[in-house]
Amino acid sequence: MVGAGTDEALDQAMAVLGSGGTVVLPTDTVYGLAALPSVEGATEALFELKDRSADHPLAVLVADLDQALELVSFDEPAVGRWMAELWPGPLTIVLRRSAVASGLALGGGRDTIGIRCPDHPFVRALAAGVGPIATTSANRSGEPTPASAAAAAASLVGAVDLVVDGGPAGTLASTVVDASGDTWSILREGAITADQLG
Repeated sequence: MVGAGTDEALDQAMAVLGSGGTVVLPTDTVYGLAALPSVEGATEALFELKDRSADHPLAVLVADLDQALELVSFDEPAVGRWMAELWPGPLTIVLRRSAVASGLALGGGRDTIGIRCPDHPFVRALAAGVGPIATTSANRSGEPTPASAAAAAASLVGAVDLVVDGGPAGTLASTVVDASGDTWSILREGAITADQLG
């Protein structure tokens, strides 16, 4: 286990993810379980560790707006406003995939992608170094996500390759909005309210 505030942690996490490994890491919401969707076979381990079906897709964490925009396509005017006003933050937006994102292994269908820019400097620095990161909450499927890095790692079915400790985490997940079609809808209400989405 390494602390999130060090260059060593960033270097180790980049190396583990780049080699196809798995990492428990802090985010601005709950602890996440991460792998690189661009590395063949890497995200399969996330479904196994969570004991979850690959039919339920993984979200992607990005470094910034530019990295997000490379992966998606959208017509809904509200999406640009959400990205400008609510990112970095606890909002995951499901959008149509761009050609760039077509090969990312995230489970579920290949037409859409859930994307978020987190308000956490370590995760954004990591995504800037390795590219978009496939992430899901660090807990066994159907169970609460523990607030500590060690407990989050211990809750999984098997061992992860690296645990990054960012101190106590929250227990409220991001809000998920589907804007991949003609209208948008909230799939999961979390830290961002419907009023904020407007």
